[in-house]
Amino acid sequence: MDTLTTTRDERRWQAVLARDSAPACGPFLYAVTTQGVFCLPGCPSRPPLRRNTRFFADVPTAEAAGFRACKRCDPKGERAALHRAAIEAAIALIEGAEGIPSLATLAARAGYAPHHFLRLFKEVTGLTPRSYAEGVRGRRLGAALASGARVVDAVADAGFGSESRVYETPGRLLGMTPGAARRGGAGETIRIAHADTPLGPLLVGATDAGVCFLGFGEDVTAIEGDLRHRFPAARVEAAPDALAETLRAVIAWIREPMAALALPLDLRGTAFQRRVWEALQAIPFGETTTYSELAARMGEPRATRAVARACAQNHVSLAVPCHRVVGKDGALTGYRWGLERKRTILAKEGAARGSRP
Repeated sequence: MDTLTTTRDERRWQAVLARDSAPACGPFLYAVTTQGVFCLPGCPSRPPLRRNTRFFADVPTAEAAGFRACKRCDPKGERAALHRAAIEAAIALIEGAEGIPSLATLAARAGYAPHHFLRLFKEVTGLTPRSYAEGVRGRRLGAALASGARVVDAVADAGFGSESRVYETPGRLLGMTPGAARRGGAGETIRIAHADTPLGPLLVGATDAGVCFLGFGEDVTAIEGDLRHRFPAARVEAAPDALAETLRAVIAWIREPMAALALPLDLRGTAFQRRVWEALQAIPFGETTTYSELAARMGEPRATRAVARACAQNHVSLAVPCHRVVGKDGALTGYRWGLERKRTILAKEGAARGSRP
């Protein structure tokens, strides 16, 4: 065995001992000769003795050598595929139900014990079945209100027992009251101001509660169209004087970022989205994280995709720093305001952090 192979296998062995599911040495499988099985490096089983361990690049080569897949870590993904199919069927049942199906009903339909089904559902979706169902009801309610339905009718059609259930926690479902949602923001006033910045045209929108929109684009008209799409019936008025200080703070930060951009914010989203946005604000200045790491920090390690969607729905750039989330391999991923802006912002933050004494 040559030196290169020995070094590579030693790194793989250290990954096995650490149960590292994403080893720096790249993906691989290890087989246990005394048991005849092959596993993922993150397998929760007790690590084998080094002398009983062999390494393989992929499933076909491990199977060709006479090993079978471990039932605990599921290296072929067969059990995971069955679980996903069961959860997708449960999601379809939730989507089609008028109310919220009970955990017992969903679990029985999927063929699992309730506690096991609950764990699988959270692993796949990042949410409990009830939280997912509440999101479905909120989406139905929002769609009905946007179509002009009366609040009382929209509430009933969405599956809520009464209007009081919707008003118990104002804004939790829709980011605004049902009446405001029905009016598309009618009755609200959003003050806007724009400016040219080193990152291109900037538009800031704010309500009395705080900044509700902060975005960039190739031209102001397009950015304003984005804001108006979010609040189609709100009164949007130019207020450069009222927002002058906010603009100055944002532009100063863009030119020389030294710390978090602190602005009064009016964040509107679901409870889960707000949790993600709060987690984004907790990422230290000048540092980056991945979607999976962010999900883990929130206590939702299986909610990577849900976290990514919430990041994409952030309308307040810079102040809610979704630019600090990168791909698992460190590569820049999609950014609402453009990858070049993301690259520039991260470079500026990194330089500022490195210049600190």
